[in-house]
Amino acid sequence: MAGEEFAELGPDRTLLLVDDDAPFVNRLARAMEKRGFSPVTAESVAEGRAAAMARPPAYAVVDLRLGDGNGLDIVEVLRERRPDCRVVVLTGYGAIATAVAAVKIGAVDYLSKPADAEDITKALLSRGDVLPPPPENPMSADRVRWEHIQRVYELCDRNISETARRLSMHRRTLQRILAKRSPK
Repeated sequence: MAGEEFAELGPDRTLLLVDDDAPFVNRLARAMEKRGFSPVTAESVAEGRAAAMARPPAYAVVDLRLGDGNGLDIVEVLRERRPDCRVVVLTGYGAIATAVAAVKIGAVDYLSKPADAEDITKALLSRGDVLPPPPENPMSADRVRWEHIQRVYELCDRNISETARRLSMHRRTLQRILAKRSPK
């Protein structure tokens, strides 16, 4: 299988990995190197843009939310500098609107964290002919609800009153939900 994957990569195996979680991006870089890629890592929008400008890669994996901005800014630079770059966007806050934005801007796929190296490799090398199989362990309805609440909370700059208003929820109810651990 490894020989097949290396053949699918083609001659240019450069891969840009952008994520502000240093242990994750370093682990992913090692795993992708074992799969035949030549990874370069960045931990911010500024570093990612600089790497994309200096040497546009054939492949890229970009986190949507970075400490200094939005990963879609890096996707735009990659599209300008190398239109054939295959970009996969990763995020811990999966939402249809951001998935649509990522694909419109030029990403070939959009994966929710936690995504492993195998999922990422499949997304980078897929050519869109075959639909991906349904997930083996889909999120529970409680987990989907919790993720949505967390995303809206972050979009409201962690303002509980504004989040409660947007979710049409009582403020105290929201506070109780936010105080609990995430469901499985």
